[in-house]
Amino acid sequence: MGSQTQSQLPVVNFMNENLKQGAHTWVSTCEVVRSALEDHGGFLALYDKISLETYDLIYNEMKSFFDLSVETKRRKTTEKPIFSYSGQRPGIPLYESTGIINPLSFEDCQKYTHVMWPKGNDSFCESVNSYAKQLAELDHIVKKMLFESYGLEKKKFECLVESTEYVLRGYKYRKPQVGESNMGVPPHSDTTFLTILNQKVEGLAVKLKDGEWIEVGASPSLYLVMGGDALMVWSNDRIAACEHRVFTNPKIERYSMGLLSYATKIMEPQEELVDAEHPLRYKPFDHYGYLRFFLTEEAIKSDSRIKAYCGI
Repeated sequence: MGSQTQSQLPVVNFMNENLKQGAHTWVSTCEVVRSALEDHGGFLALYDKISLETYDLIYNEMKSFFDLSVETKRRKTTEKPIFSYSGQRPGIPLYESTGIINPLSFEDCQKYTHVMWPKGNDSFCESVNSYAKQLAELDHIVKKMLFESYGLEKKKFECLVESTEYVLRGYKYRKPQVGESNMGVPPHSDTTFLTILNQKVEGLAVKLKDGEWIEVGASPSLYLVMGGDALMVWSNDRIAACEHRVFTNPKIERYSMGLLSYATKIMEPQEELVDAEHPLRYKPFDHYGYLRFFLTEEAIKSDSRIKAYCGI
């Protein structure tokens, strides 16, 4: 079988040697992936394509980034909304993160690195590029499985892949001080199409369909795959964005990594997923337009930011 259950949150084994396209195991796993996304907005993936050396390197290099001065970390790396460094925010004081756009490109990794380390930092650049490339393979597999499970054309999958922009985000949560809450980030969903998260230290929890919160374990081969707001639009609400939160450990700093995918072209609900039971729920969706809208007063006051932006 392609999965087992961990407190109702499916665990999908992508390390299975028999998981080849067209095989029985592939077909059954496609169904598990789709069902998990429809039921809970996400699932846990067992994935071992990232070597322990690369895994340790990326976390060590991210720690070196967060050890830089706040002034340095805030240097401008992009004109795009939301992707830059975020930290020292009153509402979530334990949290800080940074985003590296197009980490699959070694040249773009170099550009980001030279902003932070003008004299260069080859180890940071190489580890970001290597980690992102290997994790993007999992992203492609999950999306291919989702398309196949819904019976969508291969051409549509290829079009989505071609119009995908990745961001690799590193996250740090400092230890709470005396009198501070250990809430890292409150419950929320991501603005992405898909997010793939790994954590070095536990603290991440996911809200299941029945409202129960399930804690996610920490392991080099365990990744949380979550649908974001854009996947809600694409699936015409068949898949809800995965709600998750973070609590920190009062005795140790917490680091995690996420590969986030965004659409560079206008997206609409798939026509095959619109029917009498699932009437059209969204207008055409501009992902970067949504990111600009996301932090506006109108968005913050709304019950659902994605529905306020492009819901029908």
